Amino acid sequence: MGGVNNGVQDGASSEGATGGSFAFGANLAALRDHNAALVLGLLRDAGAAGASRAELAGRTGLTPQAVSKISARLRAAGLAAEAGRRASTGGKPATTWRLVPDAAHAIGLHLDRDALTAILVDLTGTTVASRTAPLAFGAGAEALLGTVAAEVSALLAEADGGAVGAGPAAVSPGHGGGVLAGDGPSPSGAVDPRGGPPGSGAPPADTREGSPTAVRPAPRASRATGTASRATGTASRADGTVPPATGTVPRVSGSLLGVGVAVPGPLDHASGVLHRVTGFPEWDGFPLRDALAERLGLPVVVDKDTNAAALGLVLRGAGGGVPAADSFAYLHLGTGLGAGLVLGGGVHRGARTGAGEFGHQVLQLDGPPCPCGNRGCIEALCLGAVAAGDTARAARLLGVGAANLVRLLDIDLVLLGGRTVLAEPEPYLRGVRAVLAEDAARADGRTVPVAVAPGGGRTVVEGAAELALAPLFGRSGTAFAPRSDETKIVTSGGM
Repeated sequence: MGGVNNGVQDGASSEGATGGSFAFGANLAALRDHNAALVLGLLRDAGAAGASRAELAGRTGLTPQAVSKISARLRAAGLAAEAGRRASTGGKPATTWRLVPDAAHAIGLHLDRDALTAILVDLTGTTVASRTAPLAFGAGAEALLGTVAAEVSALLAEADGGAVGAGPAAVSPGHGGGVLAGDGPSPSGAVDPRGGPPGSGAPPADTREGSPTAVRPAPRASRATGTASRATGTASRADGTVPPATGTVPRVSGSLLGVGVAVPGPLDHASGVLHRVTGFPEWDGFPLRDALAERLGLPVVVDKDTNAAALGLVLRGAGGGVPAADSFAYLHLGTGLGAGLVLGGGVHRGARTGAGEFGHQVLQLDGPPCPCGNRGCIEALCLGAVAAGDTARAARLLGVGAANLVRLLDIDLVLLGGRTVLAEPEPYLRGVRAVLAEDAARADGRTVPVAVAPGGGRTVVEGAAELALAPLFGRSGTAFAPRSDETKIVTSGGM
């Protein structure tokens, strides 16, 4: 993904790419947002060693002068700092820039059917604090919202005795807006870290009492009273977020970008409304995103657990060792069964954000009833085998589903996760690999590698945190351009 040329000849304001022109009518401020996000993302990639102006210009296509201006803005905002100087090759040693990890933080929540996991991460995605707690998904909305609010409050209180986030706020207010200053749209994604709706030019949300840019209440979601209720017209953003609301959770300085929430599907990612969660049909139509934003007083984005995991795997990668997989499937077997799909380097959610309901493909027409209403779904068959202690059968069933995906989507890699797989991964690896090998022998002979997803039991919650972080780096779209090492998934053992 490269920078874009704003077509402005005045060197004092130009932050364009070398050559070409930007012909889509976006204003200069919008281009600054886009280009700053690109540079910030590359600084995250570079790690503590940082990157020089020439390196940043080469990767983005921006001019060195534009990179200098962006770097200065990021430094003034507390997001970037000098990392050092490159060894001289005859001229002036090049200054390198690095991301300031603790300039801002985000919260990731994994709401499973029986447990909640919460983490606080810095800008690199490194976990600063974490908590787990029982969760009764069937106890109703008020009980769930109360548990989430209590755990988030405790998470922030435990984070270094309240010192986390006390440094420079990454989204602190300033002239013309925040870090990614301007009136144009923020980088595509789930959370606008400036606090206002995309394209509004709203200054960042300062959480201090009395601040002129303090968070305002969002329109109220339908009130939960112990059982899930339908959405009743709560206003929301087109990109899947709801503006922050005044809530009851203690706030950490002004540096919390937002909360990413991963939950079982199906759901509408754009509106944050749950559909008929398997086994819990009473949640159908409940505006979870809006209700959590109101309760927590923070920007919230909601996605399926498998999609969150897939996003985290794309953004975090796991180093070298395996050829890049631009298209892969993450299969999650825990209290349910679902898939996160990455096609062409981007998370594939589908036109109605309903893609990945892997567990409800029918494998046996006269099979056992599934809570979704069908019979013979792979989820019902697989979980039934698990309950009967027949791990080998569960693994082969998972392999059949994986083979269907490989044939349908021509993916390069299959990753396995979820508590059931992680409890005894080897039988599942053997079973899925065996089915894929058998299927490949009947087709083109190409065997797709299978591995346990990097991150283990934290794959989903780390991905949830990335839902909130990714927009700051311009990487939260459904079809964003991955960096060169984003999808290099490290595996151990045989393939």
